[in-house]
Amino acid sequence: MRTDSSPPRHQGENGLPEDAEGRADREFEPVSEDVDKLAHEVVDAAFRVHKSLGPGLLESVYETCLVYELKKRGVRVESQVSLPVTYEHVRLESGLRLDILVEKKVIVEVKSVEKVTPLHEAQLMTYLKLTGIRLGLLLNFNVPYARDGIRRIVI
Repeated sequence: MRTDSSPPRHQGENGLPEDAEGRADREFEPVSEDVDKLAHEVVDAAFRVHKSLGPGLLESVYETCLVYELKKRGVRVESQVSLPVTYEHVRLESGLRLDILVEKKVIVEVKSVEKVTPLHEAQLMTYLKLTGIRLGLLLNFNVPYARDGIRRIVI
């Protein structure tokens, strides 16, 4: 797996790594300290948004508020980032969109559902594999307590 001291992967037009080939057969390494700190910042911001709004709203509302909260904190974020797919060596616009991309290091998938399913987790894992990004946060805001809606996925 790539560490911060290893050379960066080639980046595509959207600034994301072009692929994540060969990742599954490599040894697991923990995420870097700076990525971990970034994830803590996102989780802290999500707690603040949840405390302010509570459960029961649309995902788009939580996403907008979370982006605003992170930008207030000086964190570089993008929302609804287009994610093309490479199929048979052809780059195709697939309609996939990352909810939130934090400093091109953490993917945040925002949900407001009764229950997070394995399909939601698989969606985030696929985004991580397609981008080469190692850490993703699946945040479900439709829970009584924010801590119960946080899933951290590392590949």
